[in-house]
Amino acid sequence: MGYPRMATGAALALTVFGSALGTTAASAADVTMNVGWETPLESDYGVFAGKFEELVEQYSDGTIDVKLRCCGQIASEDNAFRALQLGTVDAYIISQNNVSPHWPLMDVLVLPYTFEDTDHLRAVADGPAGDRMKEQLLADTGVHLLTFGGPSYRDFFNSVRPIETIEDMDGLKIRVPKNQVMLATFEAFGAEPVPLAWSETPTALQTGTIDGGDNGTNVIQEMKFYEFAPYLTVLDHFAGFSPLFVSDAFMKRLTDEQAEAVRRAAREAGDADMDYKIGKIEETRDWLVKEGGMQITRPDRAPFIEAARKVQEDFAEERGEAFAELLETIRQAAP
Repeated sequence: MGYPRMATGAALALTVFGSALGTTAASAADVTMNVGWETPLESDYGVFAGKFEELVEQYSDGTIDVKLRCCGQIASEDNAFRALQLGTVDAYIISQNNVSPHWPLMDVLVLPYTFEDTDHLRAVADGPAGDRMKEQLLADTGVHLLTFGGPSYRDFFNSVRPIETIEDMDGLKIRVPKNQVMLATFEAFGAEPVPLAWSETPTALQTGTIDGGDNGTNVIQEMKFYEFAPYLTVLDHFAGFSPLFVSDAFMKRLTDEQAEAVRRAAREAGDADMDYKIGKIEETRDWLVKEGGMQITRPDRAPFIEAARKVQEDFAEERGEAFAELLETIRQAAP
């Protein structure tokens, strides 16, 4: 499957979601909202942001002009959350693992095999566990989590060998975000995790500094990692969301009507993004094999799940009562 190439995020979102909604000219807007993310404009994050742009401008009657800032233009994922707290960035889509250094409770979503399946993911995002996280995040950090966005599963890729069993992970140098849960998980799997910022990852893969890594299936395609790492492994070990965060400073600039327009747009864009991504995961994996030339394996997950369960319990004990309670709430949300 190819990706649509459109001139703007709004046009991209219109193509992907089949929407016929229009937008109001920027000159009519009273407030400008800069929405950032770190992947390309045509990426899944770009689709999500484009849909949000379209709906905000519609529901605010053009009084909010959303500007899409892809590719790390206004911040990197590593520093975006702090910028949101300072109010120097209006809104940003941040991988949940890059929020954890600023708000450790987010790691409950990063834990390996936290979710049983996609229905479980939906139940958490739309239920009491998700509401609790939004409320606590705002209270602790002053940052609004407007929507969890669509789910993704991080697929593993490497340049050395196909992964048929957990023993095949032994000794592989794997790029891992600077997140303690993810580091511990790959250590438990037998690999040698190498913490690297996202901006350093493509070069490290091309030069052989690392053997591989894991990313959302769509990101492997969008960043063309298949050109340097031909082995794709489906473990569904990390499953998560594409959260959209907004600074409190920005929200305080809005009227009550504008704030409700932003919240409504986020809810609806998040729901559309979830439906879109759920339907696309296997299609993208198929593209990586047929068009990208990757060799795909789906090893027995039982040994990986066993190793992951110990990581879950270790972090629940280490992080304290609030973390353990939230983890249990998420487990109980399984349909």
